Amino acid sequence: MSLKVLFIGGTGIISSACSQLAVEQGVDLYLFNRGESSKKRSIPEGANVLIGDINNTKSMVKVLDEHAFDVVVNWIAYTPDQVQRDIQLFQNRTDQYIFISSASAYEKPVRQFPITEETPLVNPFWEYSQNKADCETFLMKAHVEEGFPITIVRPSHTYDKTLFPFRGGYTVLDRMRKGQPVVVHGDGESHWVLTQHYDFAVGFSGLLGKTEALGEAYHITSDEQLTWNQIYATVAEKAGAEFKPVHVPPEFIARYDPDWGASLLGDKSHSVSFDNTKIRKLVPEFVRQAPFAEGCEEIIGWHDADAGRRIVSEDFSKMLDRIIGEYDKF
Repeated sequence: MSLKVLFIGGTGIISSACSQLAVEQGVDLYLFNRGESSKKRSIPEGANVLIGDINNTKSMVKVLDEHAFDVVVNWIAYTPDQVQRDIQLFQNRTDQYIFISSASAYEKPVRQFPITEETPLVNPFWEYSQNKADCETFLMKAHVEEGFPITIVRPSHTYDKTLFPFRGGYTVLDRMRKGQPVVVHGDGESHWVLTQHYDFAVGFSGLLGKTEALGEAYHITSDEQLTWNQIYATVAEKAGAEFKPVHVPPEFIARYDPDWGASLLGDKSHSVSFDNTKIRKLVPEFVRQAPFAEGCEEIIGWHDADAGRRIVSEDFSKMLDRIIGEYDKF
């Protein structure tokens, strides 16, 4: 008998690959969303769609009134009040609730490598990561005290064909193709991990319905480590463009773009490496991992296939020029 699974969300960068694989594996998949189709990612054929507003509890109860699920996955919960709402909604409606947390919640800077699931969740720099850690604490308490059947999953930097792995997206490649300099945080030599969303989906799908995963946390990441200089250089090389880096401290970048600065100070400016032993013990199929050079070709090809996808932000480009100009004065 197939699993009956509810994805709250399901068409995002990470979740779209998980939705597709779930359907291919015979899961009776339901997607709960507002029914607004994505221009970038479509709902897989065979998935059921429940239309409603996750932020409207009455709407949720009405839509879900006739349903119970083997697994519920919330891809779009970010704060403790949102997971508290989910506990109330799904306490007697599911045998497993999977919370999508974030590997950015691990302590920064990292004191011991590789990062394991036991690495402390202490990120003093980024509110997004702090909130994810608070959600985990809240859910684990509900699991211990109330028996709420949780599994926690921590993706790291996961991408699909629509997403360049740096701030500014296609604007950065546009500058490279024009021979213009681009901003790279720090000296560009910190090590980073990029995970292709299809690879992530293999590890994730193996957790669905697994009683062994209840009360446990897992990160699911690539094993490939690249410096940021290598990441930018790979994009330039695959696009036939020129890489002219200007290395700028993340603290300086934060003056111009606080959100970008927070994501750098709280995550991307710190070297990381992950031990995936725990997920592989439970999901041995999580083996193949696409190198970023391969994924990069897909990203560039997707953008080049349609001019409407090659979106250039003049405001972002001007900000880069300001950062470069001001930093050159130091």
